Formats: sequence, structure tokens, C-alpha cells
Amino acid sequence: MDTDTRPHPTPKDDDDLLSPLEQEVLDAYAKLAGNLDNLSTILAGLADNPSVEILDALRGLERKTSTVFTLLKASVYSIVLQQEIFGDEGEGEGLGHAVRR
Repeated sequence: MDTDTRPHPTPKDDDDLLSPLEQEVLDAYAKLAGNLDNLSTILAGLADNPSVEILDALRGLERKTSTVFTLLKASVYSIVLQQEIFGDEGEGEGLGHAVRR
């Protein structure tokens, strides 16, 4: 299950917008999404007759996945917020220099 699941390769220009850590997080999320898709395909055959062990394992997986997803959303929100703040500071500096005498 260790395959590259990115639907579209990212252009080189976009790579410069993200730090290596941010790109690694996004790649890991894409890999996780692909692995979950593969798992859902495999488990589709077992859905008709689930065992107690499978249900318990899936509940644990669901908890872990929801935690990871929540952390990912918070990280992405933080990145977007930081970019907006830094963008506003850049614009604000230009205005500040124009007002000062």
C-alpha cells in the first residue's frame, strides 16, 4: 500500500510557495487518503458479514483518522492565516512609510 496517490503532480512553481515540511504534510495526507481508499475497497467485501474484531478495529481506526484529520485542518488553517497576516503586514508597511514624514 506504499504508493504515490497524488491525483495531479504539483507544478514546480507551486513548490516554492510551501516549505518542505508543509509539502511533506500535504504528501502524507494524500498518501493517507489513498491508503484509506484502498482499505475501503478491500473491506467492501467484508461489509456483508462484519465480525466483532473488525468492527472494533474500524472504530479505533475511525478515532485515529478523525484526530489526524482535525489536526490537519488546524495546520492548514494556521498556514493560511499566517500567509494572510504576512500579506497584510507587507501591505501595511507600504502604507506606513507613505504616511510618515
